[in-house]
Amino acid sequence: MRIRPAVVAVSLATGLSALAASVAPTAAPAADRAAPSDTVFTHVVVDGGKDIVLGLTTKKSVTITWTATDPDGVAASWAYLWHGPNTDDADGILPLYPPPGTCTVSAADPTTSTCKASFAVDAARDLDHNGLAGTWKVLAGAQDDTDDWTEIDAAGTARVERLGKVTVNASPEPVKKGRTVTVTGRLTRANWESGGYTGYQGQSVKLQFRKKGSSAYTTLKTVTSGGAGALRTTTKATTGGYFRFVFAGTATTGPATAAGDFVDVR
Repeated sequence: MRIRPAVVAVSLATGLSALAASVAPTAAPAADRAAPSDTVFTHVVVDGGKDIVLGLTTKKSVTITWTATDPDGVAASWAYLWHGPNTDDADGILPLYPPPGTCTVSAADPTTSTCKASFAVDAARDLDHNGLAGTWKVLAGAQDDTDDWTEIDAAGTARVERLGKVTVNASPEPVKKGRTVTVTGRLTRANWESGGYTGYQGQSVKLQFRKKGSSAYTTLKTVTSGGAGALRTTTKATTGGYFRFVFAGTATTGPATAAGDFVDVR
């Protein structure tokens, strides 16, 4: 946490250029604690609490919402995402030029403002290595009505993940009842470094089946992805229906579900 006097002639509220200069990452001592006059940040939520899953060329808008409370009132507030051991050594910032937040003062409590900032994320532009997948922190800052500034380096967290994909193929088609059906596929994920999708090995993937005419899938078994993300298993043919693989996702990779592959059982 940092508290800084307003030493620039231009207020944050006057535009993006002043804000961008003001929020250059700096390290905060772990022992810092908010004083009674500091701004307090609560209800910090990124994208409605959903993970940010990005492929190779994904472009999407991300929104951060938060509440800023200061006994002297909130003149301006901002927030952005950063990744790394600390803000001095951050290896990723989203967005690179943080916009000022739009804040609304509470009618019931003039010391409290609800704020929001939205910005564009472009995977091809903003993500250059796979180590950026995982937990990011939210830096939240504010300027109060007396021109005192407060910044909290870890006011909240969000998870940025690599897009996962999974395929499925069940054969033979058609098949006689009681015979063996072989189900194969591949689990891959976006590789931001190579610019392609590479195999995801050693992951648990569910094989599911949906009977023809039904809308519900049931899990038959769980398999582990092999080299290059290969999936392979067998099951008995009982009735015609659809087979699919389902991957629940990990801390660095988003979930994936294959489209069902129909097998006619005769």
